[in-house]
Amino acid sequence: MPRATTERFSRAHQPAPKKNASQSSSSMTNPIFNTQRFGQHILKNPATAQKIVDAANLKPTDKVLEVGPGTGNLTVKILEKAKHVTAVEMDPRMAAEVIKRVQGTPEQHKLDVMIGDFIKVDMPYFEVCISNTPYQISSPLVFRLLSHRPLFRVAILMFQREFAMRLVAKPSTPLWSRLSANVQLYAKVDNIINVSRNDFRPPPQVESSVIRLVPIDPPPPIKFEEFDGMNRIIFSRPNKTIRGNFQAKGVMKMLEQNRRTWLAAQDMMVDDVSISSLVDKVLEEVECTENRASKMDVDDLLKLLAAFHEVGIHFS
Repeated sequence: MPRATTERFSRAHQPAPKKNASQSSSSMTNPIFNTQRFGQHILKNPATAQKIVDAANLKPTDKVLEVGPGTGNLTVKILEKAKHVTAVEMDPRMAAEVIKRVQGTPEQHKLDVMIGDFIKVDMPYFEVCISNTPYQISSPLVFRLLSHRPLFRVAILMFQREFAMRLVAKPSTPLWSRLSANVQLYAKVDNIINVSRNDFRPPPQVESSVIRLVPIDPPPPIKFEEFDGMNRIIFSRPNKTIRGNFQAKGVMKMLEQNRRTWLAAQDMMVDDVSISSLVDKVLEEVECTENRASKMDVDDLLKLLAAFHEVGIHFS
């Protein structure tokens, strides 16, 4: 990856088209802080920025991946403590501002800037991720990080508060969901800082929170598509019984097709066992017939998935 300078950037894809003449002249008078095109909100409170960086417990040897650096208010604080920072920024104007902040300083050689969509770029090696996350990519960002190898040590991520609270939710609480379970299968998640909308320019319509995400190492030997496929069914109506959710239209047919495919792949004879009876048998054996997803923790869900696999029921 080439090191970015004011003349050269590492481009992950072509930048967005230039504004046309129909756009207001006022939107062009302050090109750096006109953030409407990418929906960006610049973190302006230096105390909050420092808390975020401090939460990462950076080491002098750390390589950091920063997502959405904006004008670099977090970046310059990260560079003070880390060995190297790769910043991924969607807006070329913001990328230029970040580089301008460090040009001619000892930190200049420690910074690479990639212009592009974080969901599409090739991620470099990193030990720590810090992100003032564009809210529209919150969920894809989390799962892209969790699927990245080698595993990073910690991620400090800012999200819309409601999304952050879903990530850290516990069973039997209103925000426990498929998202909560899927993330907590692979990581320990904690809410560490609540951030006021007034800490941004321009202020967003919502409050924000910063979470700490620490991957479980080694990750559980579970195929994510299987775990998520089961959760997609039972969390469709989390307060309904597990058995009731399996009776939803199309579920049994899908499971029957999956089972036939699995039996064929194992060179096993396709039988005429009713898929509905198999599901009922599994639910009875693990005592989940009347359980509800809203009250099941990750261990409960893993136990249920293993029981389904034992009878050849798969979800992907």
